[in-house]
Amino acid sequence: MALAAPPDLSDTDVPVQPLARTYPRGLFIEPHEHAWGQLLYAMSGVMWVETPNEALVVPPQRAVWLPPGVPHGIRVVTDLQMRNIYLRPSLAATLDSQVQVLQVDNLLRELIVRLVEHEGAPQPEYYDALVNLALLELKRARRSQLKIVLPDSSDRRLINLCQAVMAAPSLDIPFERHAEAAGASVRTLARLFKDGLGMGFAEWRRQVQLATAAAELIQGVPVSTIARELGYSPGSFSDMFRRELGLAPSQYAAGEACA
Repeated sequence: MALAAPPDLSDTDVPVQPLARTYPRGLFIEPHEHAWGQLLYAMSGVMWVETPNEALVVPPQRAVWLPPGVPHGIRVVTDLQMRNIYLRPSLAATLDSQVQVLQVDNLLRELIVRLVEHEGAPQPEYYDALVNLALLELKRARRSQLKIVLPDSSDRRLINLCQAVMAAPSLDIPFERHAEAAGASVRTLARLFKDGLGMGFAEWRRQVQLATAAAELIQGVPVSTIARELGYSPGSFSDMFRRELGLAPSQYAAGEACA
């Protein structure tokens, strides 16, 4: 695990604080929180952002809005080129009070990149205009539903199992082996899943696979490749995707490309 390394957030006279970082695949940034609001965005790569109640899969065409004070950890799925924006509390209060996954179009992407590139630029009028336009675009951005419910922190066995599945959603490990690794009986672990997540293990794992598949479809990965990675034949994967989301993977990808 790694510790978060945010910029200096002590100067509230500054409207935003940018951050550019590169993170390697497999890194986990342990849970932390900030007094400022935070927009998590990666120009390339995929990450899971884990909050106390849900996990959010984030491909490059998405960003996560975190209001001030929300604990979050970051699980790096592929090498990340991160570009984050921190908003002082007074500005953060003008945006959503709940965690959101935002769709990032070309304009919002360029605004984020320019805010990072123009940190400390000697043109305050230009920088203020960037900040104000970025706020407008964040308010207008479409919301996404790439979210997975997570258990609370009351049972480490359940949390460890969920994190293991999110780290490797393609591994088809029998539930009995998960229970053995967790040090619990199959019956106990099944009850924990039902009580803590409101669904059985197979349904929850399928939601993780669907969110993973949706993130890859957004990036243009072929359906056959996604199916193979998740342990499905292309036909059975398409049937599962259509059954769960109401449309074929190709239709989902086409709709996202037009968004």
